[in-house]
Amino acid sequence: MQRALVDRAKLGDGEAFDALARTVGDRCMAIACRILRDADLADDAVQAALITAWRELRTLRDPDRFEPWLHRILTNACYAEARRRRRWSADIRVLPTEGAYDPGDILTIDDRDQLERALRRLTLEQRAVLVFHHYLELSLPEVADRLGIPLGTVKSRLHYAMTALRASLEADARTPSINQERPA
Repeated sequence: MQRALVDRAKLGDGEAFDALARTVGDRCMAIACRILRDADLADDAVQAALITAWRELRTLRDPDRFEPWLHRILTNACYAEARRRRRWSADIRVLPTEGAYDPGDILTIDDRDQLERALRRLTLEQRAVLVFHHYLELSLPEVADRLGIPLGTVKSRLHYAMTALRASLEADARTPSINQERPA
């Protein structure tokens, strides 16, 4: 069905593209939120990516590769949005989760805060690789294809991202909590 929509949209059918945007919009928003760590910036990046996709849709050679093609445009829009507005936002948006989770699997608020701080310390490029590999569960060659970068670069960014995450989480664990009593 998606292929038929892409084919119709390539011919200029705005309603077909609107249907495509509705189909992939939530996933694009989730990807952008995870890369940018800011809901407002993610919303702007998704809008920019969809506009670019509409304008450039005629250049898409293989309609079956619409989503990977759109993800590459989205990633570039995320990078551009981050460069445009380097700011931090305390806005919190709850993203829908897929499937049910065991209550024991849910991170504590403190754990989520630590992870959020650690993720914010990564570069955008490292976050993008983490999102595509761990959130979308793509293989490393697929990540390279979606981001339009060499496989070696993906491996390097993933390695340095994981190393930085570990170091950040360990550093936070060593930092004494403000609420702990001080020795007299």
